[in-house]
Amino acid sequence: MLSVAVRDRAVFLPAADALVVADLHVGRADASDVDFPLGERTDLADRLTALVAEFDPHEVVFAGDLLHRFDRVSERSVSALETLAETCTDAGATPVFVAGNHDTMLAESWSGDVHDEYRLADETLVSHGHCEPDGESHLYVVGHDHPMLTIEGRTRPCVLYGPGAYRGSDVLMLPSFTRLAAGVEINRMRGSDFQSPLVRDASVFRPFVRDDDAGETLTFPPLGKLRRLL
Repeated sequence: MLSVAVRDRAVFLPAADALVVADLHVGRADASDVDFPLGERTDLADRLTALVAEFDPHEVVFAGDLLHRFDRVSERSVSALETLAETCTDAGATPVFVAGNHDTMLAESWSGDVHDEYRLADETLVSHGHCEPDGESHLYVVGHDHPMLTIEGRTRPCVLYGPGAYRGSDVLMLPSFTRLAAGVEINRMRGSDFQSPLVRDASVFRPFVRDDDAGETLTFPPLGKLRRLL
């Protein structure tokens, strides 16, 4: 039975005492000339601060695409990475950086270790999800596709849970933690529409949507059934 808490585009895994976020795309504002109202770094850091304060995790795992640009990284982006890491350490949590397909410059921008995939205390395996993982696990946690669900005309970020979806093991796919990255509406998507090779049969994946106003996480039927209801 999966035990996970869904919050603000992130998941907390109690059995591993770990918070996982994916697809921060630091530097996207610079690359696209978009100015987020609160500032990209401030928004990411403030929301991360709230999450570590709520869950007090032992580790915070950044599951790939921490950076947006492939070719270069600005001093402002490097500073943002350091701010995110300090947000974790100041709260007593260990930051763990996992590389995604955008992170060609991450090793040059971050002085700590950079992992291709990372195993949590409960043997969950975290990777970005753009390629098949090397290790085996009962649960794979990934990002990469930025899933969004549209219900009654409102589109929201969602976590996708696929029991037994990959190698007979469960998969959790996270939305992008940054609010600047475009999401992908998954309502009608089939397995071949996803970029991640960990999604083979999309119909088994259930969307989890956090309703902050109600203070609860909404669980929807698997996409195979949900398509017929929408």
